[in-house]
Amino acid sequence: MGDRKRIILDTHGRKLEHIFAPEDLQRVRDAADIVWGRDEPMPEAEWDGVREDVSAIVTGWWRYGDVKRFPKLEAVLEVSGGPPNPKSLDYDHCFATGIKVLSCAPAFGPAVAELALALALASTRHVVDCHVDFTQGREQFLHDGGAPGSLLFDKPVGFVGYGGLARNLRPLLAPFRCPISVYDPWLPAAYLRGLSVTPVDLDTLMAESRVIFVLAIPTPENRGMIDRAALELLSIDSTFVLISRSHVVDFDALTEFLHEGRFRAAVDVFPEEPPHADHPIRKAPGVILSAHRAGSISDALRNIGRITADDIEALAAGLPPMHMQTVRAETVGHMA
Repeated sequence: MGDRKRIILDTHGRKLEHIFAPEDLQRVRDAADIVWGRDEPMPEAEWDGVREDVSAIVTGWWRYGDVKRFPKLEAVLEVSGGPPNPKSLDYDHCFATGIKVLSCAPAFGPAVAELALALALASTRHVVDCHVDFTQGREQFLHDGGAPGSLLFDKPVGFVGYGGLARNLRPLLAPFRCPISVYDPWLPAAYLRGLSVTPVDLDTLMAESRVIFVLAIPTPENRGMIDRAALELLSIDSTFVLISRSHVVDFDALTEFLHEGRFRAAVDVFPEEPPHADHPIRKAPGVILSAHRAGSISDALRNIGRITADDIEALAAGLPPMHMQTVRAETVGHMA
């Protein structure tokens, strides 16, 4: 027992039963000596009393003060969905001393990608509009000249960002034979070509794609990157799927253009959540609205517990973690 690592399990913000299947929580308890392991936030007096012996902290966000006060710390595993804020966690010390900072973001990839595809299909085929027509007695059968909407098959698709969400979405699009263009200033063009996607500038992507998926993570540099001028490049037969963060879009311009019928859209994320009751996005035509639920289903939340348990087992065995996303020194300064 003396050789077992001690791990603070302080998932405040998420209930243990929501993110851990019973068997995964048991794997965590089998791998290490667990300190706390309750839903309510761990009091400072509790973690301060064990800080000198703790090897890892599983947490919703970093709230434990100076990380230097944890002399044996090997890893911080966050379970909220985004890495700890650099203003609260001393990343320089973590990188200098080999403390791994791990994010559960990969747990959400499959669920977000699945909803992104569902929203794109629902938008391009006018599924929601037709449903509303049906419920109000306005449905049309055997359309003369064709039903509203267009196929996704063979349409040019644009990805804004080619990180984990894009890598989960791309295989789902494979049956549709869509040529994929990518705008991602963090990735070299040659690397993207090696993945059989076409690197392009943002204006080209917006003008030439018929379905645009916004998949980029927020950074200080990309706030409002898809601005009014970029949105004006969309054609009337385009669908704009906002699935990662609204941070990267001029949301006021997006709302205005939707009211003008410039293009169609599906939106899962908003600048303020929930949007206020009279926000004009709520009544914009040609848009499908989703209440930031892409990654919040129980299957995705249980993925957090699964990959956390996997990496705790690895850390306990002296092995490198493989499933959670490791925060890198080269990119931490770009986190918003």
